[in-house]
Amino acid sequence: MDNLIDKALVRKVASLARLELSEQEVKEFTGQLCAILEYFHKINLLDTEGIEPLAHCLPITNRLREDQIQPGLDPGQALKNAPDRDGDLFKVPPILEEGLGP
Repeated sequence: MDNLIDKALVRKVASLARLELSEQEVKEFTGQLCAILEYFHKINLLDTEGIEPLAHCLPITNRLREDQIQPGLDPGQALKNAPDRDGDLFKVPPILEEGLGP
């Protein structure tokens, strides 16, 4: 199988993820990602006809209960320990730079 991952692609993905990688890390991750894709290729070669998809290998089920309506907190209780508030709302610092938001 041809290498689908090269150093340039690793650098591009690292840049998109805002990661700074050393040359050693680029080389290491290139090899690791190639090995992962080769393993996926091997798995794709398996005949899975008639095999039911699984979410878990053990026969487990969720234990569900009936929904029950319960009273919620009033705004005063909910905001009692808030470090900063704006009326009945939590006030948080902005996460986007000025002019980048909608």
